[in-house]
Amino acid sequence: MTKKYDGPSPAEKLVDSLVELMEAGQAPWRREWSGGGGTAPINLATGHRYRGSNVALLVLQQYVRGSSLPLWIGRSQARERGWMPRKGSKGCYIIRPQMNQYERTGEDGKPVIGADGSPEVAAWVSFKPVCVFNAADLQGDGLAEAIAAVTGAAERPEHERIARAESVLGAWPVATAFGGNRAMYSPDADRITVPTLASFTTAEAHYATWAHEAIHSTGHKDRLCRDLYNPFGSDGYAREELVAELGAVMLCQRLEIGSDMNNHAAYLHHWARILRSGPKVLYRILSEARKAADLVCPEPEAEG
Repeated sequence: MTKKYDGPSPAEKLVDSLVELMEAGQAPWRREWSGGGGTAPINLATGHRYRGSNVALLVLQQYVRGSSLPLWIGRSQARERGWMPRKGSKGCYIIRPQMNQYERTGEDGKPVIGADGSPEVAAWVSFKPVCVFNAADLQGDGLAEAIAAVTGAAERPEHERIARAESVLGAWPVATAFGGNRAMYSPDADRITVPTLASFTTAEAHYATWAHEAIHSTGHKDRLCRDLYNPFGSDGYAREELVAELGAVMLCQRLEIGSDMNNHAAYLHHWARILRSGPKVLYRILSEARKAADLVCPEPEAEG
């Protein structure tokens, strides 16, 4: 008789890995961004950028691990090229959407026929956790050359990236006031406040902060209608901060600017407690964050 597996599911492993990284990640999380902020997570085997919620998952794990390489690869892809994870290294989990469908049946067990004469089909999306490794955790012949080939791609000049960030965020219809020493979004006034550009050490930090507040503003009752009135320190407040942080990560990658999480390190343990509720909570938060980022700046078309 086959023994039933009672260990954690892949989805639970995904949550556990994030909780573990958050609980142990104070020092590397506080590492300041040092250029190259716009480099999105890329698959080392294909050269294609990761998309959607996986951008936030991989950037988060890259920050907390203190890695400088935004290059990732699946276990089987690495094995095909003769590369193996270094001893003691751990993989990271991302999510792969899967379309599911079945033909509807009536009470008599027969297929339900639609107006066009074809059987009606019900469809839904599920998510499968997939393990990937950071390029820095691999070893093997030809690995250095592969990394150089992918990272050698020309990066858009900084002034162009900054100009685009100004254009996209400036076009966001929520009024933004610049000044003071505090960044915030007021849902009652439906207004963003961000310190002036001169108040930040880099232009990217200014626009990353603006992006964070723009994500908060997507939760207004006339937009995505999230609860923005939770008291400071509550689980609801921390949850909205996590949505805004992950949404800002996705948005900043689309704008090709760094998404410095330095100001939000204090939330790590609170976020870890929220995520312990299970995979469904993480999926909902990622879904909300992606919808918010899409509202401000739709994701580019997938690469062929």
